[in-house]
Amino acid sequence: MAEIATIARPYAEALFKAAGADAAGASAWLEELAAVASNEQLRQFADNPKFTAEQVYGVIAGVLKTALPVIGQNFLRTVLDNGRLSALPEIAAQFRALVNAQRGSSDAVVYSAFDIDAAALADLAAALEKRFGRKLDVQVRLAPELIGGVRVVVGDEVLDTSVKARLEQMKVALTA
Repeated sequence: MAEIATIARPYAEALFKAAGADAAGASAWLEELAAVASNEQLRQFADNPKFTAEQVYGVIAGVLKTALPVIGQNFLRTVLDNGRLSALPEIAAQFRALVNAQRGSSDAVVYSAFDIDAAALADLAAALEKRFGRKLDVQVRLAPELIGGVRVVVGDEVLDTSVKARLEQMKVALTA
């Protein structure tokens, strides 16, 4: 994966500089592009030498929910001309990290066994921001295998208060 990260970094940095004050807006359409680019069939289509970069561009632009701004169109054409469609998800991740660093925040993924309502999520987000010492952009993903509780991932830090983790701790303690 280091190779993809190395390929993606210059694209993310160039887009970050080009987007300037509209980095948040660019982040939105870049996330949508990354989601489209992670489709295996689309990548196979793009890798087929029978189709030109402009034809691939047309397919991607047709699939997007919102029209790309001029900077987005130019960016996508550059990525396609250089054969880097498979790097788009990593480009988006690195771009998001640059935007977060600029805003002084981080992405947080909360894995929960059950849905979390808006009020509980707001309370959890406030507690996590206090715990991690920075503003967090919280996303929730369901993970029924946790049984209960939550598992929070912020960058390379993990806070696991799930029932599954506690059962694993008890298992280790009993078998030691």
